[in-house]
Amino acid sequence: MENTVLHKAESRGHANHGWLDSHHTFSFANYHNKDRMNFGVLRVLNDDIVDGGRGFGTHPHDNMEIISIPLEGDLEHHDSMGNTAIIRHGDIQVMSAGTGIYHSEKNKSHGEPVKFLQIWMFPNKEDVTPRYDQITLDVNDRHNNFQQILSPNPDDEGVWVHQNAWFSLGKFDKDFTTDYTIKSPENGIYAFVIKGDVNINGQVLGSRDGFGVWNTDKINVKSLSEDAEVLLMDIPMDMEG
Repeated sequence: MENTVLHKAESRGHANHGWLDSHHTFSFANYHNKDRMNFGVLRVLNDDIVDGGRGFGTHPHDNMEIISIPLEGDLEHHDSMGNTAIIRHGDIQVMSAGTGIYHSEKNKSHGEPVKFLQIWMFPNKEDVTPRYDQITLDVNDRHNNFQQILSPNPDDEGVWVHQNAWFSLGKFDKDFTTDYTIKSPENGIYAFVIKGDVNINGQVLGSRDGFGVWNTDKINVKSLSEDAEVLLMDIPMDMEG
């Protein structure tokens, strides 16, 4: 029998540090909700806005798959592996923290804010050699289509991770309807609405709402507004995934 969980945008944790305005779908930093620790292997989904010229100082991570999806602006990255990069809308960044890395993130612009999603997943293999990768995708390929941006396979479209997970982004015309078939029977779907209004399996969702679905083999997505944008995260529900 299909199971679902709904996380309305206004129910998320919120921290405003002046230079950083962050909403947390799951428990993070000073926001702790025992009922919002994770969805399967999905541990963190932060919706961040960083002021011009500001950012996160150098800090450590280990044994986590970390994905950044820029929505607006330019985010500058430095890490202990010697990588320096700028990521922008259309880019996808991934870090496998593995045995341990240090990195920093800063808004490259001094005049405009940068907006991005920061996502953490538990890996299915611990203590791997840390790695960094980023790619640029054609955002036009997600018009009325779910464009794959992440998978477990280095040869597939998008970045790859140490997890049996697939992420896709779609941008839809009003009244466009499509089905998405879940890649693995052990997986569920966590949908995050970046913009607009959609209906997923009968549940109406607005901007920044999150909706988890599991114990099903596919979902139906209908756009209720023009240019609705949705991120689908197809992920193991078992923490050992």
